[in-house]
Amino acid sequence: MRRFLSFVAICFVLPCFVPACPGFAQTSTVAPADSSSDAPASKQDVERYLQAIHSHEMMKQMMAAMTKPMHQMAHDQFIKDKDRLPADFEDRMTKMMDDMMKEMPLDEMMEAMVPAYQKHFTKGDMDALIAFYSAPTGQKVLRELPAIMAEAMEAMRPIMSKTMDHMTERMQQEIAQMKKDSEKGSGQNPPAANN
Repeated sequence: MRRFLSFVAICFVLPCFVPACPGFAQTSTVAPADSSSDAPASKQDVERYLQAIHSHEMMKQMMAAMTKPMHQMAHDQFIKDKDRLPADFEDRMTKMMDDMMKEMPLDEMMEAMVPAYQKHFTKGDMDALIAFYSAPTGQKVLRELPAIMAEAMEAMRPIMSKTMDHMTERMQQEIAQMKKDSEKGSGQNPPAANN
């Protein structure tokens, strides 16, 4: 169950960063040669960029595309633990995930991202990114990215599941060892008896 919840958390957080990922543009465009291009990006520069990449629409599309693997995870969890879960587990989890997706505070999330972009990018960088995402290739990236993310999440699901199982097992072993060590330590030094 923890593995399932961890996967869901990753699905909720990932769209906040991926649609605004500027990596595609860095080798495809050249920043303007004007002296102000080295100035730090302003809030307005970042907002223009987020508008150019249609960040709200992109996040909504990506969240919609990721619901399928999330629903599949709920199904897999139900099949795995159906003897310990209520019969309506899958329906309830699906509804809860869908409701959580609808309630995502997109405006607040976008606003929170602005300072990070300002810290790492100049005005010239923002201008180059906007130019890239306004061009046909950039528009194609924006169109295809939700499907790419959904397919990538589906492909990563078995790997994440296996990794989460391994991590959980390792943590349980480590906790068990710590308990043993703690018990040994307390057993060697019993408290002094009062006479």
